[in-house]
Amino acid sequence: MAAGEPQAKKLKLEQKQLSENVLFGMGNPLLDICAVVDKDFLDKYGLKPNDQILAEEKHKEFMHRTFMICEGKSAVASEFEELVKKFKVEYHAGGSTQNSVKVAQWMIQSPYKAATFFGCIGKDKFGEILKKKAEEAHVDAHYYEQSEEPTGTCAACITSDNRSLVANLAAANCYKKEKHLDLEKNWKLVEKAKVYYIAEAATFAREQGFETEDIKEIARKTQALPKANTKRQRIVVFTQGKDDTVMATENEVTTFPVLVSDQSEIVDTNGAGDAFVGGFLSQLVYDRPVTECIRAGHYAASVIIKRSGCTFPEKPDFH
Repeated sequence: MAAGEPQAKKLKLEQKQLSENVLFGMGNPLLDICAVVDKDFLDKYGLKPNDQILAEEKHKEFMHRTFMICEGKSAVASEFEELVKKFKVEYHAGGSTQNSVKVAQWMIQSPYKAATFFGCIGKDKFGEILKKKAEEAHVDAHYYEQSEEPTGTCAACITSDNRSLVANLAAANCYKKEKHLDLEKNWKLVEKAKVYYIAEAATFAREQGFETEDIKEIARKTQALPKANTKRQRIVVFTQGKDDTVMATENEVTTFPVLVSDQSEIVDTNGAGDAFVGGFLSQLVYDRPVTECIRAGHYAASVIIKRSGCTFPEKPDFH
């Protein structure tokens, strides 16, 4: 038997032992609407080349009309006709948590539907596209569908190396726990999971009153916060873009260098953080060491930054 074969067989055996719905994610699902545009288009809608904003009324109208033209459902103002004629529009399942779950499923590969996702969408065409995109990613997505608000969207207007992101959360803010999570069939999926991920966008250190901007110190203080389950120690992991990833355990704070990428190969860094989480989770479900989870996170992020949006090739090349 060749050297390394026993270890390779062991890893394959571990992968076969994963069950469906082992990973559970819950967050704000958005349909990413991506198009390469020009400066004139950004100027027309008051957008900056490299920015992230919440949609104003003029942006919401733009996203709605863009979709209507793509579907050939109505004649609208000439600038929107120009948009679709001049710029190729692509759709992707997005939103931070959904991106991470999607990347985790890609890293896991088999079985399909190892990753579960819950969130809220509208009963509309955008919602139908989002469901289709989640299915294509082999994620077991169960959306709470309501009619009060349309499906959340994020317009990614790409110019050269920049992306101007305009998010309209809409239905993503309308999740009703009692009408979805509490349903027996849905709660069973929660109970099946071994690992849970729910992202919270917050300036955590300021909220906790840490009074420091040193990332290592913030990690140390976060790790030491009171914890209900004392049987299992808290492990804190912070990413810093191209700078070292920081991990804090009960005994020490450790840093891990990210994978170095040729600057000429970098296309889009916006999904790097989501991809890191997805890669990390893909190994955590196997109970692999945290150092291995971080290595997988760095790998996933290094793949995603070389592509437009949070997208990836058919299969990972992670060993």
